[in-house]
Amino acid sequence: MSKTPSRRKAAAERPSAERILEAALHRAEQHGWDKLRLRELAADLSVPLSEVLTHYRDADAIADAWFRHGLAAMLAPPPGGFTDSPAQERLRVMMLRWFDALAPHHRVTGEMLSGKLYPSHPHHWVPMIFNLSRTIHWLRDAAGLDAGGRRRQLEEIGLTLLFLATLRDWVRDETPDQERTKARLARRLAGSDRLMTRLFEGPSADPSPEEAG
Repeated sequence: MSKTPSRRKAAAERPSAERILEAALHRAEQHGWDKLRLRELAADLSVPLSEVLTHYRDADAIADAWFRHGLAAMLAPPPGGFTDSPAQERLRVMMLRWFDALAPHHRVTGEMLSGKLYPSHPHHWVPMIFNLSRTIHWLRDAAGLDAGGRRRQLEEIGLTLLFLATLRDWVRDETPDQERTKARLARRLAGSDRLMTRLFEGPSADPSPEEAG
């Protein structure tokens, strides 16, 4: 049975999750993320507060949706010749996609992270750890890092530390286009690449299964 005209109109007027997110970011740019009130967000959208709840359980869920924009940007189809680039360059491209996608709301993104880390919000900490781990797994996959065993473990630890260090720099970086962060990321990647080469391709590296046999 088709919807009546009034029901179709009501459904069309309901804000999408994306529209709510955009309105929240706009309000946060004006007033700060910590001052975001969902009732005021609903008023901006001319909808009852229950419509916001339809898509987001709370403001932290809106922040998570914003961070998923970074992940989606990172996982978009890679540029031509990407798979032929060195691993260091592939990682740089993928990581910068994440940061550049969130750059339009640079200050608000930093405020979101501060809110998640606030001492009175311990219920946010465990989900953050899992979200970070998930992001690193996607990063390895998108960058074409397929090693297993001990090398994979070291890569995951190293990339986690690298991502957190870069995130710290990025949040504080007020240079145009966060150029300071990008330069530091390039240096760190170069140093990590040299370290991994020494560990796994140098004279003291573990022998391959064929060599061990």
